[in-house]
Amino acid sequence: MCGMKFSIRPQHDGHLRIPTERVTRNLPSGSPRGLQLQVPDQPRPHRKAKAAGSPSRLRQRRRRLLIKKMPVAGTIRGNNSSESFVQPRPHTMDSRWISLHQSQQERKRVMREACAKYRASSSRRAVTPRHVSRIFVEDRHRVLYCEVPKAGCSNWKRVLMVLAGLASSTADIQHNTVHYGSALKRLDTFDRQGIVHRLSTYTKMLFVREPFERLVSAFRDKFEHPNSYYHPVFGKAILARYRANASREALRTGSGVQFPEFIQYLLDVHRPVGMDIHWDHVSRLCSPCLIDYDFVGKFESMEDDANFFLHLIQAPGNLTFPRFKDRHSQEARTTSRITHQYFAQLSSLQRQRTYDFYYMDYLMFNYSKPFSDLY
Repeated sequence: MCGMKFSIRPQHDGHLRIPTERVTRNLPSGSPRGLQLQVPDQPRPHRKAKAAGSPSRLRQRRRRLLIKKMPVAGTIRGNNSSESFVQPRPHTMDSRWISLHQSQQERKRVMREACAKYRASSSRRAVTPRHVSRIFVEDRHRVLYCEVPKAGCSNWKRVLMVLAGLASSTADIQHNTVHYGSALKRLDTFDRQGIVHRLSTYTKMLFVREPFERLVSAFRDKFEHPNSYYHPVFGKAILARYRANASREALRTGSGVQFPEFIQYLLDVHRPVGMDIHWDHVSRLCSPCLIDYDFVGKFESMEDDANFFLHLIQAPGNLTFPRFKDRHSQEARTTSRITHQYFAQLSSLQRQRTYDFYYMDYLMFNYSKPFSDLY
């Protein structure tokens, strides 16, 4: 831990106090300068304020209300271990390696600026087990992975299991083993000291996906195929609330939910059934304004980002990120084109409200507006 001392004292509310000193990891002497993944925050020009009578005032108020409901906390800075992350090998010092590093720097800069703009921060804030409940732990390579459903999480869990020595190949691990087994530990299962130590010294990473595309992927998976949980729990409630003259069979099974009905549920502040991790905000699942992730990957560039990350943590050379589709393998992956087909079923107001709902994810992870009529 590089000689750093931590003061770990129980607070009256049982929360954790995490040291937030930023420590830049050193590269080997033969590495190019300036490739550290920890980069200082940089100021960003402010946009001109809109006129008081602007039609966007209602949108801004709605976004402020959404933002206020999200966790507010100071950041847990990147790990302090010079051993655990950037240890590039000499033969990889090419333009592609540098480009991937620069991409990481930019993604983290955008994420931190969004946090600085929309979150109150301080040098130390409380982190609870809830904030780390979606983070999986791999101790051998000192990795923390925040699970974002529908952004490659099944295959990432397979990779973690191989890294941990629990399987020899990702292809050998079945879907139920990935999601319903107990081979991988979550960070919230450790005691206070174990959580603090790992957050402070392990390499923390997450992978994200274009929010509308992730939403459509979740809908297709959970509502367009037989499902013994989502149909009776979510489907029945959605049909009872949002479908006029729903048939007795539909109300009995919860099957056949249409995408506009699902969106009505999503946007309803008085939902008949709660949120679910498959369509919840990444900003709530992974608390990126509280936890300063070392690596931010994207589903859209999964192969390059994933294998670059595996290289950085010095994973076995024969381990690569699997390409196979975990479920419904005969069905086409959810693409931008397919996403637009689903959103074409909505009114312009519903599209706008859905964009507002995921506004922080669009902002933090630098995704473009998916429709030209959004503001």
